[in-house]
Amino acid sequence: MRIQDMKMTKERAGEIAAVLSEALPYIQRFAGKTIVVKYGGNAMVDEQLKHSFARDIVLMKLVGMNPVVVHGGGPQIGQLLARIGKESKFIAGMRVTDEETMDVVEMVLGGLVNKQIVNLIHRNGGNAVGLTGKDGNLITARPLKIKRMNPDLDAPEIIDLGHVGEVEKVNTRVLDMLVEDDFIPVIAPVGVGKDGASYNINADLVAGKVAEALQAEKLMLLTNTPGLLDKAGNLLTGLDAHRVQQLIEDGTIYGGMLPKIQCALEAVEGGVHAAHIIDGRVPHAVMLEVFTDAGVGTLITAD
Repeated sequence: MRIQDMKMTKERAGEIAAVLSEALPYIQRFAGKTIVVKYGGNAMVDEQLKHSFARDIVLMKLVGMNPVVVHGGGPQIGQLLARIGKESKFIAGMRVTDEETMDVVEMVLGGLVNKQIVNLIHRNGGNAVGLTGKDGNLITARPLKIKRMNPDLDAPEIIDLGHVGEVEKVNTRVLDMLVEDDFIPVIAPVGVGKDGASYNINADLVAGKVAEALQAEKLMLLTNTPGLLDKAGNLLTGLDAHRVQQLIEDGTIYGGMLPKIQCALEAVEGGVHAAHIIDGRVPHAVMLEVFTDAGVGTLITAD
């Protein structure tokens, strides 16, 4: 080995040592704690990001944390519906889900996507078990009804979205059992009603309710944005619930970010220590947010 190569090797070793030294307090602090991660967006389709995400989850488990993954799959559902000639219809950002669409949702989320993520974690050295909210009666759901103004009636009307649901209850026994046996649970956001009907539930909402039920240390929502931005485009972080409400009222938080922020707020108000909205387009975004001082997104805590 040449002297120049030895120098580069030492420099690289020094960088690695510095990173490990910075990570040590976080490893000690979060050992034994539950961290719920909602996985979706670019991190779910880009090959490099998929493997960096899986390695982050495996590393968390190896250093003593208890990661629980909840995943989406909207684009994959839309692709399969298009292939069978069924048009996707959305109201207020929610996919209208009739019985035929629900069959596709279960097939894509509970089968194809879920098993791909489980396999990805296995290929990167972890042990994962995939399940839907129907397994072990994990997620009891009820129909989600939304209201919108009807100009003809000059009053709100209730919109029936079919098999679209919201979380009524999370049964944590099956998750506790998997975590105790050193498995990483990977949850598809499909719930079951008291009548046995299946429901398609927004993955952010499922992740938030699972985090609440487990009294998780952290809820992490991967997005395709840097996090929550102010009106000038600057990243906001270190927010409490009161400040978030102010940002909603002044219009800083709006559109597609609003449901994520509300999910994060409900989680921290329900006992989760902190919620993070992080940029899933950044390689190893989960690791950077958990193990470093800088982080890569918006941190929200209770008042």
